[in-house]
Amino acid sequence: MKGPEQEGEGVAGSSSYRFRHRRRLMDATTATDSEHSSHNGMPVMVSTLVVVIVCTLFYCVYCWRWRKRNDVRRAQTESLRPLSNSDLPIMDLSSVYEATNHFSKENKLGEGGFGPVYRGVLGGGAEIAVKRLSARSRQGVAEFRNEVELIAKLQHRNLVRLLGCCVEREENMLIYEYLPNRSLDAFLFDSRKSAQLDWKMRHNIILGIARGLLYLHEDSCLKVIHRDIKASNVLLDNKMNPKISDFGMAKIFEEQGNEVNSNTSHVVGTYGYMAPEYAMEGVFSVKSDVFSLGVLMLEILSGQRNGAMYLRDHQQTLIQDAWKLWREDKAAEFMDASLGGSYSREEAWRCFHVGLLCVQEGPELRPTMSNVVLMLISHQMQLPEPAQSPLFTRLNKVSAPETTKTQSVNDVSISMIDPR
Repeated sequence: MKGPEQEGEGVAGSSSYRFRHRRRLMDATTATDSEHSSHNGMPVMVSTLVVVIVCTLFYCVYCWRWRKRNDVRRAQTESLRPLSNSDLPIMDLSSVYEATNHFSKENKLGEGGFGPVYRGVLGGGAEIAVKRLSARSRQGVAEFRNEVELIAKLQHRNLVRLLGCCVEREENMLIYEYLPNRSLDAFLFDSRKSAQLDWKMRHNIILGIARGLLYLHEDSCLKVIHRDIKASNVLLDNKMNPKISDFGMAKIFEEQGNEVNSNTSHVVGTYGYMAPEYAMEGVFSVKSDVFSLGVLMLEILSGQRNGAMYLRDHQQTLIQDAWKLWREDKAAEFMDASLGGSYSREEAWRCFHVGLLCVQEGPELRPTMSNVVLMLISHQMQLPEPAQSPLFTRLNKVSAPETTKTQSVNDVSISMIDPR
């Protein structure tokens, strides 16, 4: 038999053994966990490292491209310095800042492909509109120079008046006369404002735009093809007189005559207003502007936009609808309902007829601007029958980039630089 002391020693020995055994098990478990943790942690570390490296590379590429773009823009801006020697007034940046209250949101009138436009008030009280080239602009310095060099030489009551420009501290700005009623599309396609455009105003707007284009094509010192005639590029003064604006896409030709044709690989302008031969083949002429005017005339008569929404709702374009109603002798159904039937039937039918002549598919079939103006103002002149308007089925093949504006067939403005 064991004595009490021996039994105590046995119990203590057994406890010590169990403790050492548990300790070994704990150490083994810890080692196993550490090994598993090490194996699981490696992919996470590698993934994190890869992400960091890729992000760093992207950031470096972004910084490089940003610096390169700024260097190009700075070089282009420097090339504009000789403009200060031209007859166009040069406004200093501090004066523009003060006039626009440092480009405050309250003074912002809108934004286009060129950049934002701000209202400003000079020290003497004269109101101005400041068109500021945005760093993110789809257009660029080439269009800026084009507009400065062109509008400075053009003077007509139906063209917006350029008062000066500002080229300072990498800022490129055009200073225009301020037109309080802004653009035609703000009235024409707004259900609340369209009623303000009575027939007399609409007829006056059509005539004014036509006279402005006649000046550009035939009466100015240079032959100018605008290439982007549309409702948003027609501004209205305080008496609702129209003024053609935005000459950044215009092409200038030294030769006179109506046979000026050109071809470009960069199509610029707005789908829906584009002549078919220009949209599909890049061939443009003064007849391209005539086509755009025809579309605009039909929009002014109907109060409808020739865009994707109209195509979706009517399964045909506004031009096709106009042609169909003309053939069925239902021109009255084409007129804007907001007019309430209060219009001169003779004037309206003549505008409708001339509009259809302008949008004929073949450029050789379209009238010149001098003939357009004559047909609009002459009540005795016999008008030829219009040929069927283009179906635009081929436009489905044209891909147009998205813009920040309402996306439609005619709201997508292409603004790739096309040097003269």
